[in-house]
Amino acid sequence: MKRLLWILASGLLTLSTNAFQLPTASTQCVVGTAKDWNSSYVTLALWQKNGGKWQQVGASWHGRLGKSGLVWGNGLSPVPKGATTKQEGDNRAPAGVFSIGGAWGSDVTIHKNPSQFYRHVTPRDLWVEDPSSPSYNRNVVIDHDPATDWEKKQQMKQNDPAHKLKLFIAHNAPPKALPNAGSAIFFHIWRSDGTKPTAGCTTMPEEKLRWLIANIDPARHPIYVLLPLAEYQANMVAWALPQ
Repeated sequence: MKRLLWILASGLLTLSTNAFQLPTASTQCVVGTAKDWNSSYVTLALWQKNGGKWQQVGASWHGRLGKSGLVWGNGLSPVPKGATTKQEGDNRAPAGVFSIGGAWGSDVTIHKNPSQFYRHVTPRDLWVEDPSSPSYNRNVVIDHDPATDWEKKQQMKQNDPAHKLKLFIAHNAPPKALPNAGSAIFFHIWRSDGTKPTAGCTTMPEEKLRWLIANIDPARHPIYVLLPLAEYQANMVAWALPQ
C-alpha cells in the first residue's frame, strides 16, 4: 500500500511539473529569446496582458547574455529532470521564468513607477556573492565603508558605467537561494555598445533599460522569460507564454 501511495504521489508531482503555466497574477512579461543554448545574443520584448490577451508593448530590441550562453536557472518554472543548472561563475545566463523587481543605481532618483523599489547605491552597499554567506544573493548595507577584504569583494560596483543602473532578475532569490547556484543576476547596461557579453546578466542599451524600468509596474507582478528560441516555442502553449 505504501508503495502504491508513493507511486501515486510521484505521478502527481510529475503532472504538477508538466502543468506549469505563467502565474495568473503576472500580466507583464519581458520575453528574451536566444538562438540556442550557447548564444550570448538575445532578442527582448515587453508584453502586457489586457483582457486576458498578451500584447507586445513597443518594438523588440537586442541585448547580450552570458559569454557561455544559457543554462537552466532557479526561478518559477520547473527544471527538466537531469538538466544542468546554473552555478556561480559559469558565465551563463539563467534560463526559465523569473520574477522581476527592485532597481539599483547611481542616480539619486530615476523615472519609475511610484511603487517600484529603487536604491541609490553608495559605497556601503554590498551584493553578497559569497555562497558560504547567509546573506548570499542579497543587498546588504553596512554602517561603514568596506574595510575587510571580504567587504571590499562584495561591494556593489562603483563608478562603472555598465552598472550605474540595474533591475533585479530574481534568479536563485532569497529566501530560497541555493548556495553556489548563481547570484547578482540583473538587467543592466551593456558594454562597448553591445560588443561584449556578460557573466550571466542580461544587458542592453541604457535608453532601453531606462524605458523598461519606467514601464515595469510591480502591481502587474512582472516576470522575465528567458529561453532559447526552440525551447520557447516548445513550451509556448503549455506554459501560456506570450505569442
